[in-house]
Amino acid sequence: MSRQEQTTRTSPSRRAVLRVGIAAAGAGLPAGCSGGAHGPARRDGAPGPAPTRSARDPDGGPAASPRATGAERPSGGLTLTATPGTIDLGAGRTVRTWTYDEELPGREVRVTAGDTLRLTLNNHLPDPTTVHWHGIAVRNDMDGVPNVTQPPIRAGGSFTYRFRVPHPGTYWFHPHLGLQLDRGLYAPLIVDDPDEPLSYDREWVIVLDDWIDGVDGLSPDDVFARIRKGRPAPGHGVRQDHRDENGAGEGSSRPSPPRGGVDAGYGPARDGGPQPRGRGSSASPHDGRAPGAGRRMGSELLGGHTGDIDYPHYLVNGRISADPSQFRARPGERIRLRIINAAAETPFRVALGGHRLTITHSDGFPVQHQTVDSLLLGMAERYDALVTVKGGVFPFTALAEGKRGAGMAVLRAGRAAAPKPSARPAELYRDVLVSARRLRPHESVALERRRPDRQLKITLTGGTERFDWGIDHGSYSPDRIHRVERGERVRLVVVNATDMWHPVHLHGHTYGLAGIGSLGARKDTSVVLPHRKLVCDLDADNPGRWMLHCHNVYHSESGMMTTLGYR
Repeated sequence: MSRQEQTTRTSPSRRAVLRVGIAAAGAGLPAGCSGGAHGPARRDGAPGPAPTRSARDPDGGPAASPRATGAERPSGGLTLTATPGTIDLGAGRTVRTWTYDEELPGREVRVTAGDTLRLTLNNHLPDPTTVHWHGIAVRNDMDGVPNVTQPPIRAGGSFTYRFRVPHPGTYWFHPHLGLQLDRGLYAPLIVDDPDEPLSYDREWVIVLDDWIDGVDGLSPDDVFARIRKGRPAPGHGVRQDHRDENGAGEGSSRPSPPRGGVDAGYGPARDGGPQPRGRGSSASPHDGRAPGAGRRMGSELLGGHTGDIDYPHYLVNGRISADPSQFRARPGERIRLRIINAAAETPFRVALGGHRLTITHSDGFPVQHQTVDSLLLGMAERYDALVTVKGGVFPFTALAEGKRGAGMAVLRAGRAAAPKPSARPAELYRDVLVSARRLRPHESVALERRRPDRQLKITLTGGTERFDWGIDHGSYSPDRIHRVERGERVRLVVVNATDMWHPVHLHGHTYGLAGIGSLGARKDTSVVLPHRKLVCDLDADNPGRWMLHCHNVYHSESGMMTTLGYR
């Protein structure tokens, strides 16, 4: 569908709904997340009192777009505080962790494309921190990489980020220092399109996460230390493989029965935990697993070994499945889902029971619409989807791919009992979008195909046994920079020479996935399967030093990072 055709289908009241706030129109949204310019919902789905963080001019009016004024207009300043605190994950389970303003996820920040975002981070943590604006083509000095683009923000200090936001879409922000991402330091960043082409009644921002911080006194640093020791502990690990019927990592998939796996745990094991019971089963957070103990967990959709951390909790909008977030809608309404995988080490396969998802965007950029039953998100990937609500009560399930357990939220569009936390909708095992290679870019954002001026080849290396993840057989060094020239079209080839999949993220740019005859979907984060490669083209149009790394935070912390640079 062309952009013009999409626009003709837009409801005349869409802009008013977006600006005034969907809550004012009667929408119920999940606790801790919002849509439009409204506040977070109460847990029963009714609108809450607090507004989202919205970019506004100092006079209080909506920030004007350069498209209308021809000049950059800064927003009024927002303030964010990184602080230790106690968070309720639901069902009375509380943990001590680090958050933004003691909320999980952090409060949504919302701006309009072309505006300037100004946000001051106050660091009340005991350690230094930064903020990285994931997927946004910011100025290099605003990118939030410590000792590369800025000094780390010391404990007790503050730093003001100020940059123009060039593109609409679904983004998020998080620290870029150590393992801080595997705490509660993350939040959505939603960039509205001043000429929004889509028509929908409500919007839900859905943030997925794996959680271990504060459980049984463990921190991500404790888990990392155990993994790096590489000494397996006695216990029971389970490997669940999900077989792709098409054999190419896309299309319809059904799981094979669970089978025993190799235990590669690093923590004190507890015997006697139950094993999964057939397709889509889930272990409870207290099933005898040692939180944080690594195990050989696998998914055939991802080429085998999935991860090393058996998380005790998987969250949707900061809540566990036993006490889930609630979405409310009316039958027949059209909903825009903005789905963000903010996990540190877990891919998620997501589906809405009884519904199909029409994919509209990948990593913030529009694609030609494609309807699927479910989709797989690597860490840091985002997908937008449209869904037309049926009458009833349905689970939105985020299955931890290749691991045991899932997060869940509940869609209420009628009267019925809530689904159980163990609910696994059939859509999870049908048409699964595994890779954005299956998608084509919308014509408005497709990169012009041209001959590359330069090719960069980068090889992912290392392994689980020694946990020596790196690039080109070495750990990260700030002195090693892959040089390009401004204005070049760069062909980037990322070869995965390891036995594990990696979600690879490039800062400061988006790229087009290379295909036959044309460039594919625009992305900033892509899944690279073991012994496969990612081939993509990008334009060197944003000077600076930019990180390229695996977004498994334990892999990047181990050394799977490098730098691309130009003046």
